[in-house]
Amino acid sequence: MEDFLDKRRRAEQFRIRLRRAMDQADMSQSALARAIRVDRSTVSQVLTDQGARLPNAHIVGACATALGVSADWLLSLSDRPESAADLMSNTLSFTEAPRALVDERIFEWHKEAAGYKIRHVPAALPDMLKTRAMLEWEYEPHLGRTTAQAITASEERLAFMRNAQSDYEIALPVFELQSFVTGTGYYAGLPKAIREAQLDHLHTLTEQLYPRLRLYLFDAQKLYSAPLTIFGPLLAVFYVGSYYMAFRDRERIETFTAHFDRLVREAEISARDMPEYLQSLNTSA
Repeated sequence: MEDFLDKRRRAEQFRIRLRRAMDQADMSQSALARAIRVDRSTVSQVLTDQGARLPNAHIVGACATALGVSADWLLSLSDRPESAADLMSNTLSFTEAPRALVDERIFEWHKEAAGYKIRHVPAALPDMLKTRAMLEWEYEPHLGRTTAQAITASEERLAFMRNAQSDYEIALPVFELQSFVTGTGYYAGLPKAIREAQLDHLHTLTEQLYPRLRLYLFDAQKLYSAPLTIFGPLLAVFYVGSYYMAFRDRERIETFTAHFDRLVREAEISARDMPEYLQSLNTSA
């Protein structure tokens, strides 16, 4: 008896949700019947039948497609009416990532997340911690004659980010800083004077801005991370070269946050020890 009542409730809920979807889509019974290629009487029966029987899977799926909702929602298997494609579109987006400093998209994300903790795994040394000389060396080949204006605009954005009342946790592979110190790999050709001044700058910032700014070094041989920024509970963004891949659904944000927190938990150099470590690097550079 209880199983019969449960089936009756599910059938009733299906009719309620079907009517709601038709109202929101401003679709009549006749229009729905045409869209799913059945007689109008079939749709009428589905809406008025007081029994415990649900329509067959073909009709349920066709109604969901015609009305732009998910079959799971019609069947009360989900509380989200969006289709799987819509859910993916709403929670995952791709945005072009220009070869620039703090581009407009990144800046908007930082403003949106002002006040939240921001977790960041940069592709190289983090731009917001670089000296002007370092920015000029890195970006001048790509920005051309507008380098000075672009760097000035970026410095203003970097200043905003530093003063946005957000806590920043930055996790960097140990080898990245070692390559910088020795002027190898990505940093080949970077003058020693610029490297030394940059290390001084990092030392000052990690000492003065702690604990709002916390920089950690992790061993990439033990743990790997793609370039990633997590803007509080709002979104997680991967840098994939020409594009940013942004996730806004809570489950994925929590997963990527757990990944970042592991980098911090297993860091070779902690944020508290970073100023002393940077000073030792500059002495040996």
